[in-house]
Amino acid sequence: MLAFLAGCMAPDRIAYGPTVAARANIEGFSDIRIYADTSRQFPDARAWLPIPRHKEINYLVLSGGGAGGAFGVGALKAWSDKGERPEFDIVSGVSTGALIAPYAFLGPGYDEVLVELYTSGVAKELVDADFLPKALLGASLLKQGPLRAMVERHLTRDILAKIAAEHRKGRRLLVLTSNLDSQRAVIWNMGAIADSGRPDALKLFQDIIIASASVPGLFPAVLIKAKSGGREFAEMHSDGGSSSQILTIPEGWMADAETGAWSKGRRLNMYIIVNNALMPEFVMTTNNMFVVMARASSSLIKAQTRSALLATYVYAQKNGIRFRVASIDTQIPYDMTDPFNTNYMRAAYNLGYAKMASGSLWKDRPLFTDNPAAAQPAERWQ
Repeated sequence: MLAFLAGCMAPDRIAYGPTVAARANIEGFSDIRIYADTSRQFPDARAWLPIPRHKEINYLVLSGGGAGGAFGVGALKAWSDKGERPEFDIVSGVSTGALIAPYAFLGPGYDEVLVELYTSGVAKELVDADFLPKALLGASLLKQGPLRAMVERHLTRDILAKIAAEHRKGRRLLVLTSNLDSQRAVIWNMGAIADSGRPDALKLFQDIIIASASVPGLFPAVLIKAKSGGREFAEMHSDGGSSSQILTIPEGWMADAETGAWSKGRRLNMYIIVNNALMPEFVMTTNNMFVVMARASSSLIKAQTRSALLATYVYAQKNGIRFRVASIDTQIPYDMTDPFNTNYMRAAYNLGYAKMASGSLWKDRPLFTDNPAAAQPAERWQ
């Protein structure tokens, strides 16, 4: 009955099929997106690949992880404070990483904005739950309004102009969403969108960030207007983490044996910050439907991320890419009923900061502890 009523409450959408979907584009924009599973070359390599300015290309990868994004923010802040943080030629973001990515792309001057967003407690504003059973029958448990208001307040036309300027210098900002209709991961060229000069560029930029950060069921999906063969319709996009928790090298490239070295004549340094714990975390699981679903989802995300890291590592070894990965390696107490708990976010931030400051953040291969002692809750990061 609940499933039937939920279907009745869903808003009407213009129907379209797979053939139309495969040819869809965003009207007025060109070369701003590509499916991650395609093996063909990017439509315009000049718009997608960085223009090398030095002997090395630095690539920052920011994963999903919700409130765990505070870990990555702490690592970035400590990196800046040490005076060793490079100017990244490419920055990619997925889910909470998509929220961080524009500021990480613009550099240390925006560290304080990120620290404010992830440690001050303002993230609690995102929790505006609908009352049951309305929430169960609607698009999501939480409303989109607070998340959209936060994104629109911080990602302004001024920020867009600065990203566009960096894009023209040859730097690249990429964000991943999941096209729920097509079940495909979409890579968006955010710098190209910012540099398009179109009046609707800011709205599209914000919609993509919101979509990438909209965890299915927690936040509603985002409808993005598209056009194909003269037909207009709306694609449904949601959390990029549904497709992959990290955006490193497009999977189509890694799977294509004909694709040559990704970075010819330049050394590519890839820094991957996983805003989540990938080691086993022991918790006595309550025999409750929602708790069991949440634990199973957590296990799935860990396995998915490990597999993606392993594939990236193998590709990196084959192509001479310098591989560095960091993740939350200490179990921090977390309550799934309080997804943006300030104490948790501050603890994750402090952990990321301390690890970077001490020089113990990076690993050169995707190995994660299975030592039970290392997986115990650590109060020192509180």
